[in-house]
Amino acid sequence: QVRLVESGGGLGQAGDSLRLSCATSGIDLGTNYMAWFRQVPGKEREFVAAISPSDVYIDYAASVKDRFTISKNNGKNTVTLQMNALKPEDTAAYYCAAGSNRIINPRVTSVWLHWGQGTQVTVSS
Repeated sequence: QVRLVESGGGLGQAGDSLRLSCATSGIDLGTNYMAWFRQVPGKEREFVAAISPSDVYIDYAASVKDRFTISKNNGKNTVTLQMNALKPEDTAAYYCAAGSNRIINPRVTSVWLHWGQGTQVTVSS
């Protein structure tokens, strides 16, 4: 059974940094794509970042590129999202997602097989 548990969310001010972690079980990070999405109430879940099993392919949404970094530690079964230079518009619930070993378009929610429960990030101006 696949289980994804996010942690590290909280309150911050514009310009701050936060580090989100996704603890995984029941899945091999060396063979599965992983991603982060975010969602605000009343809006669709939005792609943030994705990483391939080999770490060769990494993709970011334009809104977070050069500020956020996705990484993973296969041995520790964790996926991390380092968020720097936070903006109020980054306020959202952040979700970890796990997919298969081959994903054509990681930016759509329908290709992701497993989701965590989410962690809230709130950034004030």
